[in-house]
Amino acid sequence: MRRFSSLFALGLLLATPVAARQPDLPDRFAAGMVSAADPRAAEAGAQMLRQGGTATDAALATLLALTVVEPQSSGIGGGGFYLADDGHGRVDVIDGRETAPAAATPDWFKAGDAYLAFGQIVPGGRSVGVPGNVSLMAKAHRRHGALPWKDLFSPAIRLARDGFAITPRFHDFLIRSRDKAGFTAQGRALFYAADGAPLPVGTTVRNPALADFLDRLARKGARAFYRGENARAIVGAVRGAERGAAPMTRRDLAGYAAQVREPVCFTYRLHRLCGMGPPSSGATTVFGVLGLIERFDMAALGKDSATAWHLIIEAQRLTYADRERYLADPAFVSVPVAGLLAPEYLAQRSGLIAIDRTLPTVTAGTPPGAVTTQADAVSAEVPSTSHFAVIDRKGRAATLTSTIEGPFGSGLMANGYYLNNELTDFSIVPERDGKPVANRVEAGKRPRSSMSPTLVYAPDGSLRMAIGAAGGATIPAQVVKAIIGVIDWKLSARDAIALPVVFAPGGSTVFVEQGSPHEALVPALQALGHADVRLRTPSFKANAVEVVDGKLIGAADPRSEGLAVAE
Repeated sequence: MRRFSSLFALGLLLATPVAARQPDLPDRFAAGMVSAADPRAAEAGAQMLRQGGTATDAALATLLALTVVEPQSSGIGGGGFYLADDGHGRVDVIDGRETAPAAATPDWFKAGDAYLAFGQIVPGGRSVGVPGNVSLMAKAHRRHGALPWKDLFSPAIRLARDGFAITPRFHDFLIRSRDKAGFTAQGRALFYAADGAPLPVGTTVRNPALADFLDRLARKGARAFYRGENARAIVGAVRGAERGAAPMTRRDLAGYAAQVREPVCFTYRLHRLCGMGPPSSGATTVFGVLGLIERFDMAALGKDSATAWHLIIEAQRLTYADRERYLADPAFVSVPVAGLLAPEYLAQRSGLIAIDRTLPTVTAGTPPGAVTTQADAVSAEVPSTSHFAVIDRKGRAATLTSTIEGPFGSGLMANGYYLNNELTDFSIVPERDGKPVANRVEAGKRPRSSMSPTLVYAPDGSLRMAIGAAGGATIPAQVVKAIIGVIDWKLSARDAIALPVVFAPGGSTVFVEQGSPHEALVPALQALGHADVRLRTPSFKANAVEVVDGKLIGAADPRSEGLAVAE
């Protein structure tokens, strides 16, 4: 598959981003609102709003701050998906997903006659994709920013230079993911004591290498990431990795460009929903589940009904089966997005769901436009990532999900930030039963993602909510139950996000959030035929901003350290 020419891509990167002139919209709200997974990052976004910035300015400052204070989950060493509303209901979508190096082949993860297991790939260089977040930032800022580019970096530079305190959640990650957080000498020096123990909760950590690089990026623009010293640092880290050294090149970095894509939009109970299409499976999975349950009276069943959750489970099983078969980078395979969301197809798939019993087996369907010669993917998404949502006082919105994939990504670092392990979101095995897997590794390809940033519009067309989540393959399930909670069960976004997560990823296994009230539903689910119900430790993290009675209300997942901060 032909890639964009390096010269064209490079032209997009060389100029320091300059914000486009924003429309002079009247104020709609008394103050803007930012919701993020860390209070310090949310405050960084709110600071941009106080300086007269747009929702996009605030979201980008939040991403930069998260690079410093939540390095286990996201940052400039990874990629993301961005949706924006311009204040008039027009949705703009930018794909900043990472790409495989030009040297990658379908056997990228093969050693000898066998394919590697996840634990043999991560930590290590073979898991690293070309980071896309900085290119995404530059493009989003040119299209929807108002403040100077350098202003977006001030809070993050201050946090990196002056220091930030280790939180209980971050400390737990340092314990559980020491193999990646402390994989390099740089990581060990930042976050571990001389005896190898993680620094205690409350310890102030300073990251001068990251502060210096962010300052350079603020002054020179995106070119400082994809060319010069930083490009050499990334390539050196990947090619010189102690484990899984891989042939990434500076040309791979220089040739990267975030892509503007069309939003995928869908109507559920008169509400217009817009989300991220391929290479994300977010929109098709979230909207597919909603389309399958729309014929049922979810409002009458209520949030505590085993039957309601049974229907959601069955819809997830069917939709995730389609996801495994068809979702991948649309530059490399034909993805039947329209077919997956076609009313006739959804009606046919919904007809398989019974209110009083479970489907014994589930397989992918055949939506209009589908390529039927593909095998189902098997990939290893690890729960991590970060989502943040912003609506500014003029009614413009930005909802952005950013990731380095698993905790601390590949474990490799460059200039004080962690590099992603995003290539493990590809199917490690490229074919099954003689059929190619759509989501196999290929040069320049973007791995399939579960990230599901979503905008929800009320029946009158006004913006109702900006939402998204973190947590690997559970992300669509988290967003689905939150949307059902708001639309069907009339909950606030806060209460809808707090609902227990029930996750059914395509097979017969159903995961119910451990320690939640929904543990009490397990016997009833088993009576409906769900024989394999397992409890899952919560690792969920959703964030939203909603519009209620002309006011903005922020929502952060109570399972996280997240917070919503007003302008």
